[in-house]
Amino acid sequence: MNKITGNAVIVRTLFNNRYTVQYYQREYNWGRKQIEELIEDLTNEFFEFYQVGDSQRDVMRYGNYFLGPIILTNDNAIIDGQQRLSSITLLLIYLNNLQKNSTYSKVNIDNLIYSEMYGQKTFCINVPEREPCLEGLFDNGDYDITNETSESVINLYNRYKDIEEIFPDELKGEALPVFIEWLIDNVVFIEIRTDSEQDAHKVFVTMNDRGLRLTPTEMLKGYLLSEIDDDNTRNKANDLWKAKVLKLKEIEKDGDADFIKNWLRAQYAESIREGKRDAENKDFEIIGTTFHKWVRENKSIMQLNKSSDFERFVLKDFNTFSDLYIRLKQYSSSFDKEYEYVFYNADRGFTLQYQIILASIAPSDTMDIINKKIKLVSCFIDQFIAVRVFNFKTVDYSSIRYTVFNITKKIRRKSVNELVSILKDYIKAMEYTLEGIDGFYLNQFTRRYMLHILSRMTYYLEQNCGINSSFANYVNRQQKNPYEIEHIWADDYTQGNHQVDFATEEEFKNFRNKFGGLLILPRDKNRSLQDMEYTKKVVKYDSENLLARTLNVNCYRNNPSFLRFIQNANLPFQPYAQFTKAELIERQKLYKEICKKIWSLDLLEEISNS
Repeated sequence: MNKITGNAVIVRTLFNNRYTVQYYQREYNWGRKQIEELIEDLTNEFFEFYQVGDSQRDVMRYGNYFLGPIILTNDNAIIDGQQRLSSITLLLIYLNNLQKNSTYSKVNIDNLIYSEMYGQKTFCINVPEREPCLEGLFDNGDYDITNETSESVINLYNRYKDIEEIFPDELKGEALPVFIEWLIDNVVFIEIRTDSEQDAHKVFVTMNDRGLRLTPTEMLKGYLLSEIDDDNTRNKANDLWKAKVLKLKEIEKDGDADFIKNWLRAQYAESIREGKRDAENKDFEIIGTTFHKWVRENKSIMQLNKSSDFERFVLKDFNTFSDLYIRLKQYSSSFDKEYEYVFYNADRGFTLQYQIILASIAPSDTMDIINKKIKLVSCFIDQFIAVRVFNFKTVDYSSIRYTVFNITKKIRRKSVNELVSILKDYIKAMEYTLEGIDGFYLNQFTRRYMLHILSRMTYYLEQNCGINSSFANYVNRQQKNPYEIEHIWADDYTQGNHQVDFATEEEFKNFRNKFGGLLILPRDKNRSLQDMEYTKKVVKYDSENLLARTLNVNCYRNNPSFLRFIQNANLPFQPYAQFTKAELIERQKLYKEICKKIWSLDLLEEISNS
């Protein structure tokens, strides 16, 4: 093997080059989970140092964050690390777009994303098939994947959209330039370079095949089994553990560790780190990193004192909670009407729901009780998210981790009747209510939730009118022609009555984003109708989903199931030949009434009595 070099390199230096990817390694295959973990790790580390009021210069005293090794040849071919480098490229593009609308100082990172010659952009990782997608994302944050055949390009687009949804709101203001400076100057890779591709592959094999260490899951298993005296029972526990871990890993790569963290936090964690610099890690954080050690040190709190306790912990508790976690993951990815709220919460990226639901379960609960608790708690979480979002309050992990931890402890192993009372009281005591819908509109924050909300309304209406409807289809971003948010008003101040209703074009544009002026349509229909005036649009709406059709007078003719439902539900639907400012305000009030039924507190009582 020829000369090998290894150096620590920051993002600013590493991304100031252009890299190629060998044809047999060109697939970009990260999923949402990997992006979530990357954003969570980076932002959590950043908040270890950042304090409100810090400037870009303060980053000089911040600590570093290590993102692992990458293996390159000296002619800049990537042998290992392109998933991370591609994902950081997407993050840099997103941050750059975020800066465009920011009133705070901007950090010039264009040269870390692309170089330009003769008007042609070449991105950091130079794979020709990716260029149009990356250019679209860089220019306007979007790219049409309707006819796209490349799996890598589709994945790049979808992961960018994940970043849009996941990136925490508290980093979008004055902290944004500070975060960008920290990302490019304090996030570190180890760059390993070789003279030849052959040598690079040898390094890759050596790093991945030798010195494998036990995972925390394996170390926890070893500890638990070592405390079981009887050989036959120990073997039985070992077989059960292996079988469940295999199923958990089939769901997702690190499913076993994710389950154990959620389970232990839900059932046993009593403390969480204070939100200040240099605060000491507590139960919540320690379980998240070294749960095998935490169990050893807290065995008495967990009532693990003798062999029979360890037997029960593995053969009963681990068995029950792992099966439950697997079910929750299945409900999250595949819509099941009976457990619909788990799917709704997952669609909004609320991963903390697993911890909260698991907290409510007692190991002695019957299956009927467990099922009822899943429905109750997931319905509560759905209402909790809705109230916050309608009032422009974030549900990002870093913002509500303390809130979620307190909810976890409050409902831990409570009975169904206790749960109903606690959950209803919690919603009633929230600082905000669904009255916030009066001022709800589409902006940078609500964009990530608006498709979900409009899809819920459309699905609710169609379902209650006997129409075969699919919420999962409405929010499926992976399909060829996904649904998008439709503005009832075209973006044209000169159309209709707008110049009479609004003194300025800016006032019109702001009002156009009001909740009551929005629908969902398939992408191709949405784009074909964009510039059309309302009197022509409303004719087209008559062949679309029911929420859109309700604007057209034809929806109120020979449609007994719809008319019966809106009368019984006391929903003031009506058609509109014209759609002016007054009609939009009226429609906003209608949307509020629909939402109050979808997110009604009465649902908790209905579930408990079912």
